[in-house]
Amino acid sequence: MGYLRQYSPFMQLATIFGIWIGFVLITQFGMVAFFPAISGGYTMDQYKDPAVWNNPGFLYAMKLFQVIYSVVAFLVPGLLFAYLTHPEPATYLGLKQKPRFFQLLLALLIMFCSLPLVGAMSEWNGTWPISQSLRDLEESLAEQTKRLLYMPDIGSMLLNLFMLALLPAVAEEVLFRGVVQRILTPMVKNGWLAAIITGVLFSAIHFQFLGFMPRFLLGFLMGAIYFVTGNLWLSIAGHFLNNGLQVVLVYLYQIKLISYDATKDEHVPLYFVFVSLGVTGILLWQLRQRAKLAGQTFELPPEPDDEEEKEDNESIFKD
Repeated sequence: MGYLRQYSPFMQLATIFGIWIGFVLITQFGMVAFFPAISGGYTMDQYKDPAVWNNPGFLYAMKLFQVIYSVVAFLVPGLLFAYLTHPEPATYLGLKQKPRFFQLLLALLIMFCSLPLVGAMSEWNGTWPISQSLRDLEESLAEQTKRLLYMPDIGSMLLNLFMLALLPAVAEEVLFRGVVQRILTPMVKNGWLAAIITGVLFSAIHFQFLGFMPRFLLGFLMGAIYFVTGNLWLSIAGHFLNNGLQVVLVYLYQIKLISYDATKDEHVPLYFVFVSLGVTGILLWQLRQRAKLAGQTFELPPEPDDEEEKEDNESIFKD
């Protein structure tokens, strides 16, 4: 059987984005077609109307769409590409090895200690000049997120942890870090640069201009964790912590156990930003040292063994 690893990184990158676009279109067309039947007659473009969110059928359909979108548009393309690329997809993605406890703790601390820095980036990003139409779109998306985050009981909180934290963490890390970053690393010949580029793509695909910089920083950190350890489970854990913490904090605020509203940006003192930057850097360096001592590194896919396969690769741009 031939695998996609026989082809150049450029061709692999074009392939994964082609697969991703195909599954995004399948998801969008499918949900547009079936949304009225699921929601009780509503259409997806009615999400801008606040009144429809009070209808349980519409809310159920929107949550179902979130689950389907994470699985079909992100997880399936990543797993399919890994299956077509390597005889052991889990090995290719970095899912074969179990995370060691101390490494897992360090990965979680990296994401947690970076939050003040992320908050400062969000505050700065919010001052960027954008058109009123884009700002209105951002506000509409933020309002939609608030509606999805309405949690009157513990059951709805657990559902949101699964829907908005666990599923996106697994699906997006498989696609972006497990596949895209792995392809980009030999292309740019630098793992850190590959993590930066992947972070840019990760943030851009969310189509939220005013949230671009904090999401880029989070994407870079998850990519850095993956690069220094080669273990995708650690990036997934960090991603889950970031999303899950938001869900839990919003729930605690809604039931009036805390006064902090996680959906609103607050000013972060400059000294706190520098402390966050320093501690996050130290923890990342420590994680890299631990991974080195354990003999865990980010391994690139092996070059084709067969000379004939190499010749085929070289002929791709000659035809």
